[in-house]
Amino acid sequence: MNKWVYKFKEGSADMRNLLGGKGANLAEMTNLGLPIPQGFTVTTEACTDYYNQGKQISEEIQEQIFANLKDLEELMGKKFGDTEDPLLVSVRSGARASMPGMMDTILNLGLNDVAVEGFAKKTGNPRFAYDSYRRFIQMYSDVVMEVPKSFFEKIIDEMKEEKGVTYDTELTAEDLKELANKFKAVYKEAMNGEEFPQDPREQLMGAVKAVFRSWDNPRAIVYRRMNDIPGDWGTAVNVQCMVFGNKGDTSGTGVAFTRNPSTGEKGIYGEYLINAQGEDVVAGVRTPQPITKLAEDLPECYKEFMAIANKLEDHYRDMQDMEFTIEEGKLYFLQTRNGKRTAPAAINIACDLVDEGKITPEEAVLRIEAKSLDQLLHPTFDAAALKAGEVIGSALPASPGAAAGKVYFTADDAKAAGKGGRGERVILVRLETSPEDIEGMHAAEGILTVRGGMTSHAAVVARGMGTCCVSGCGEIKIDEEAKVFTLGGYEFHEGDYISLDGSTGKIYKGDIKTQEASVGGNFGRIMEWADQFRTLKVRTNADTPADTLNAVKLGAEGIGLCRTEHMFFGEERIPKIRKMILSDTVEQREAALNELLVFQKADFKAMYEALEGRPMTVRYLDPPLHEFVPTDAEDIAALAADMGLTAEAVKAKCDSLHEFNPMMGHRGCRLAVTYPEIAKMQTRAVMEAAIEVKNEKGYDIVPEIMIPLIGEKKELKFVKDIVVEVAEAVKAEKNSDIQYSIGTMIEIPRAALTADAVADEAEFFSFGTNDLTQMTFGFSRDDAGKFLDSYYQNKIYESDPFARLDQTGVGQLVEMAVTKGRAARPTLKCGICGEHGGDPSSVEFCHKVGLNYVSCSPFRVPIARLAAAQAALNNK
Repeated sequence: MNKWVYKFKEGSADMRNLLGGKGANLAEMTNLGLPIPQGFTVTTEACTDYYNQGKQISEEIQEQIFANLKDLEELMGKKFGDTEDPLLVSVRSGARASMPGMMDTILNLGLNDVAVEGFAKKTGNPRFAYDSYRRFIQMYSDVVMEVPKSFFEKIIDEMKEEKGVTYDTELTAEDLKELANKFKAVYKEAMNGEEFPQDPREQLMGAVKAVFRSWDNPRAIVYRRMNDIPGDWGTAVNVQCMVFGNKGDTSGTGVAFTRNPSTGEKGIYGEYLINAQGEDVVAGVRTPQPITKLAEDLPECYKEFMAIANKLEDHYRDMQDMEFTIEEGKLYFLQTRNGKRTAPAAINIACDLVDEGKITPEEAVLRIEAKSLDQLLHPTFDAAALKAGEVIGSALPASPGAAAGKVYFTADDAKAAGKGGRGERVILVRLETSPEDIEGMHAAEGILTVRGGMTSHAAVVARGMGTCCVSGCGEIKIDEEAKVFTLGGYEFHEGDYISLDGSTGKIYKGDIKTQEASVGGNFGRIMEWADQFRTLKVRTNADTPADTLNAVKLGAEGIGLCRTEHMFFGEERIPKIRKMILSDTVEQREAALNELLVFQKADFKAMYEALEGRPMTVRYLDPPLHEFVPTDAEDIAALAADMGLTAEAVKAKCDSLHEFNPMMGHRGCRLAVTYPEIAKMQTRAVMEAAIEVKNEKGYDIVPEIMIPLIGEKKELKFVKDIVVEVAEAVKAEKNSDIQYSIGTMIEIPRAALTADAVADEAEFFSFGTNDLTQMTFGFSRDDAGKFLDSYYQNKIYESDPFARLDQTGVGQLVEMAVTKGRAARPTLKCGICGEHGGDPSSVEFCHKVGLNYVSCSPFRVPIARLAAAQAALNNK
């Protein structure tokens, strides 16, 4: 018989995959003898079994749950479902990877209409009993039966207004009893006449099932996709005895970190609420007190809390994120985990822990999530612009960085307007965020909330995403339905501009200019360690000297992809490339290309100078020619006048370039086969630039010429022969002995399948995984976004294959090409230059298959450097 359920005392920290992060840590804390409310964990394997059984919990699993519940009853001396003194439990999820706010929690489970009366008598505190019951009805209705939370919040707000009070803590026992009855009525109406369940066993199994079900709710799927968490891991369920922070002024609940999760500064950091339950703190319904005030309110509890917090950090050798409850002066820890943190905090904490002798530099490098380095490159406000800015309010600096944009009030509107939508800069303004807002938060530059503290949902998720966030601005008067809020004497409607400083908590009127961040200090130490440990080289994709200089500053070791076509779009240049395209004879094309040669060579010289001897792979003209031709009448007329043609003739020629499937049409090496003069001009530009910079600056330059979109060895040889002829001619003209190499981009599956033959002609391979993915999957990367969401929802794909390399299919082609290519040419250099070059999981794959380098956009260079080091350390 499988073991599906483990008591806390039966587990340990190294059982994370089976018990989930929360269950493993509860087990570990139990073993350390800490004050933990006891309970048991239903394993992640049971979650997998639930889905395999058609979303049903098997009899065997149910039997083990109730057997463990019976043991818990004996331990606590209380009966589950008792009408006089019932055992109440919480039901919480706990995946092996932390997913804050993504999963669902239920507290006070086991209460019903009869038990609540006995509970009130036993505790001598009717207010507390009915407060616990109304919370349970609301959570169970929302989480298990999916009755919208807003239905209940509206009733609470109406009652507070009717009674003339501000906080729910001011409601009396009778008020709360009335509230519980109203909540049950809402449940009954929403469930078509079905009464709120009174059988605690039914409640428990409904809750367990709801946690399993929540593993696949839309927000969890989105979070997993954003954080590379596999869908088949499943979640565990933790059933734990309730302890109550809502019993009065000697009770409370809080969330704390052993170091500041925004900066990494050592010292306790957190918040708590007196007379509250756990969800109150993270949901942001009331704005909490700083943890240090607990020393005044309950000094003995604070002293014990500090001792345990320090013990946990020493034990786990990492910053801890802890939840605790105080019940009538007695402290309990509900969970601990390695805390989510901003990238600056992660770097500072890792370096401090090395300096404190707790971890090694290797461990420090492995501790930092490579993707999170994106946050270090976030903008700050331009100093001059900020001086002129008008502060209209301030609140909690929940996630650092600066953001300016248009106000939107719903996640859907933010998603439609922002990143991935219309491309506007968006500030999402909410009363409070909830997990359902995840996609809107992802699309926003910044987030502003009226409620919530530094550990609210908005704050935690924004910090994880690296998005600027200001939370808990109680001065705001907001009407989300009318899409308007007032602050600082001003009224703001949808589309109006505001600016946020997530590092200070200040809110500004209008659109304040931002500037890119700079990095230094401990970032340099981490990067230095990463560079010591990695074996993969890291290059950048750059087409301008400015991008090149920026990438070199960020640690790029050369250029892995210089897209030469980007150099043709300048105002002075585009007419010349258009003239070449519309020419009818070789002579006309050569004349137009000679005009372009000057620009192309100057660009290459500037790039080589910026690189200071570092290598550069130059990709020859790749896109289909129709991308360069004019489309509006004014440009067509200007081109016609320049070439002595009629506008009609120019338009007809432009129209003739139209292709039904241009990405698989006349592009890449096919252009050079049809128009060899293009490859000749580009070769002359590269070679002359390299020789001149070598002579002028003394850099040791070896041009790397890359012929794109090869599918056939003879195709490559045809273009290569043209390149060699011109390159040798330039060398002779310049009396130079410069070396150069010619390689190809592997982006057509046929090239990968015949890589051994291609390697006879190519000295290096660069995998263009954007096109290789497109051609392997058979869908356009420009159109895939229209239907990929359906694939995620139906669990056909877990992630975007254009963002994270498909290691099963595309990866197999890459690995095959490397193996076959090196069998034919052992010295073959291999790299990757698609967007995947900056994706950590893809970088690890590149390390495993033996690539020499990865190349990515300039701002992702630090991510690739760190990911390459982590790949080397994880695959020793």
